[in-house]
Amino acid sequence: MPSTFRRDWITKPIFRLAQRALPRLSATEREAIEAGDVWWDADIFTGNPDWNKLLAFAPAKLSQEEQDFLAGPVEDLCRMVDDWKVNWQWHDLPPEVWDFLKAKKFFAMIIPKQYGGLGFSAYAHSEVIRKLSSRSICAACTAMVPNSLGPGELLLQFGTKEQQDYWLPRLARGEEIPCFGLTSPEAGSDAASMIDSGVVCRGQYEGREVLGIRLNWHKRYITLGPIATVLGLAFKLHDPDHLIGEREDVGITLALVPTHLPGISIGRRHLPALHVFQNGPNWGHDVFIPMDNVIGGVEQAGKGWKMLMSALAAGRGISLPSLSAAGAAYTAHVTGAYARIREQFHVAIAKFEAIQERLGRLAATAYLIDAARRMTCAALDDGHHPAVVTAIMKAQATDRLRISVNDAMDVHGGKAIIEGPLNYLGSLYRGVPIAITVEGANIVTRSLIQFGQGAIRCHPYLLKEMMALEDADRARGLDAFDQAFWAHVKHSLANAARAFGRGWTGGIFAPAPEAGAASKFYRQLSRHAAAFALAVDLALLTLGGALKRKEMLSARFGDILSELYLSSAALKRWNDEGRRDEDFALLEWCMESSFATIETRFDEIFANFPIRPVAWLLRFFTMPFGRRRRGPSDRVTDRCAELITNPSAARDRLTVDLFHPPESEKDHGLSLLERAFTKTVAVQPIRDRMHAARVRDVEQALKQHTINEAEAAQLKDAAEAVSAAVAVDDFAPEELTARSAAHKGDVSSPATSQNLHQLPPNQPAAELPPPEQHPALPAREPRTEAAE
Repeated sequence: MPSTFRRDWITKPIFRLAQRALPRLSATEREAIEAGDVWWDADIFTGNPDWNKLLAFAPAKLSQEEQDFLAGPVEDLCRMVDDWKVNWQWHDLPPEVWDFLKAKKFFAMIIPKQYGGLGFSAYAHSEVIRKLSSRSICAACTAMVPNSLGPGELLLQFGTKEQQDYWLPRLARGEEIPCFGLTSPEAGSDAASMIDSGVVCRGQYEGREVLGIRLNWHKRYITLGPIATVLGLAFKLHDPDHLIGEREDVGITLALVPTHLPGISIGRRHLPALHVFQNGPNWGHDVFIPMDNVIGGVEQAGKGWKMLMSALAAGRGISLPSLSAAGAAYTAHVTGAYARIREQFHVAIAKFEAIQERLGRLAATAYLIDAARRMTCAALDDGHHPAVVTAIMKAQATDRLRISVNDAMDVHGGKAIIEGPLNYLGSLYRGVPIAITVEGANIVTRSLIQFGQGAIRCHPYLLKEMMALEDADRARGLDAFDQAFWAHVKHSLANAARAFGRGWTGGIFAPAPEAGAASKFYRQLSRHAAAFALAVDLALLTLGGALKRKEMLSARFGDILSELYLSSAALKRWNDEGRRDEDFALLEWCMESSFATIETRFDEIFANFPIRPVAWLLRFFTMPFGRRRRGPSDRVTDRCAELITNPSAARDRLTVDLFHPPESEKDHGLSLLERAFTKTVAVQPIRDRMHAARVRDVEQALKQHTINEAEAAQLKDAAEAVSAAVAVDDFAPEELTARSAAHKGDVSSPATSQNLHQLPPNQPAAELPPPEQHPALPAREPRTEAAE
């Protein structure tokens, strides 16, 4: 048969060559790739995405119950906290806030109702974190962690029925405060290199001898760790006596560890960028737990890395992107208002082009991040767990948040530098590095995960080929490789034709849905998707396993993939919201910026590709006329800037559902800004009349009857409001001295701080109050464990 001839005489030599050329998967890579699934990212990798399918995908929506929760408990919680007081006066959330968090089940948003949780959608979870983040990073981080990577999510996905029935109701009621211990001094981004260990043995637990695990660990950076009652722990399990199987080195395992057990040292706190959400190190020395505490039971022992990646596949796409979306919208909101009320040289600074450049970027970034957040939540609620998409969301959203916050700080100048109750930006500015670093440091995510895992997981044929190459049954592997390889060849030839045709015609004939003025954007994305797919195939073919080590090339491919995903989200948002003309400038800014970035990254790939003929061929096929896009025009940037410096429905859509301080907080920095913005806008017609009369002074305008007494009073009132809004805090020296003296006994004081690396792992910090004294923890008798 022709297929047998092809397999034996053509495919077999290629099979042998590919076994040497293609990168082999490590155990951790395999588990990461097997975790989660693919979604729109896979469509992008085909080189010919189906735009009609994307536009037909239902947008995320809230149920009435979820809307009521946002309008009720979430709004109430926002009113109860103030980041200045939390960080600089209380050094923690106050007791009534902890009680409220537990009573209203903020820690149980992802826990189904059958276990007493709220059972919210991913979108509702995201909306809650977004609104909290616009008020208090401390409150947002406290609420997000139990609903992200932690015992709750892991129990839902992998726990035994007995574990779910015992732990989930307790977590839902707030009887247990959970945390998850993954990072250790030896293992940060390379979590698989942890040395935290557990040994299978028999031991005494609750007065009886059981099969269990003796644990030793040192974890750090653990949010909620200092007050947790149950610690989800990642460690390497060893079974030297073969008590649970044939393997001695079982692998990374996850278990639930009650924090009251002997040998646990917990309670010390880190101070992350001067934010005081509960975060700290913990240690365990010869801590014994029963085997029943392994999440999923003994059958899941050694599968911890895959479990973690599966849990992270969802959570990474919700928590930090939601915080970033809130931060981007918040910075657009406050910076647009500040630029409108702040004058220099008798002109509002919003009129200076240098400021408009920042304002335009702020507005468009807020639009883009929230578009991607909504689209990703819709995918999660539809049952997808796209690991590559959520990695893109985490890295891209937090990176763009950093740009937005820096832009906001630059526009505000000294106003945002001076700390105090009037500073509404300082807390967010300090919090950005935290978001950049946690749940996978961005520098690693960009260079290794977005494209490194994406190329394998999302490519239509590559993973099938790699699995065939590693099949222990060589005959079966050759058959599978033969089918996948020739399908891959056909796919590559089709993409080469598409990339060539679309590259040489500028994409004007590329497929696009009927989308009015936005149709041209779809065509350009179709062009770049074909170029991306072709470049990926040629890079994999010519570099093979070496591509894994070309991290700068991989990062650039990852940037292109990210831009294609984010731009798709922006187009979908514009479509879902009714293709509003007044929002088109925001869409155009996003698209032109994306096209410029994509072409720049392609140009950098071609310039640095180590096999020069391949680079020349790619450039000839995909960018024969070089880089043509230079980013959004000044006209578009100016229109975006106008959207956030003037009241409008478009401005309201861009900053929807942010928290606004109540009337009782009329002296809050944000309240003063919003009041000044409203009054400045209201007096603009009066000022325009004065300007036309070439009168700048109010008294002179009165004398010339350019304005009347009521208008003069209105101008004075607006000026006073602006003066209050641009004011900054100052403190008497004795206030600062007294504040320092009052905290001499605080654990964060240099006088009592210890080198945490040198603290013996079995020695608790004696000067700290025990965790049970924290207001988050219930007063109760020692509990009966799940193992009983």
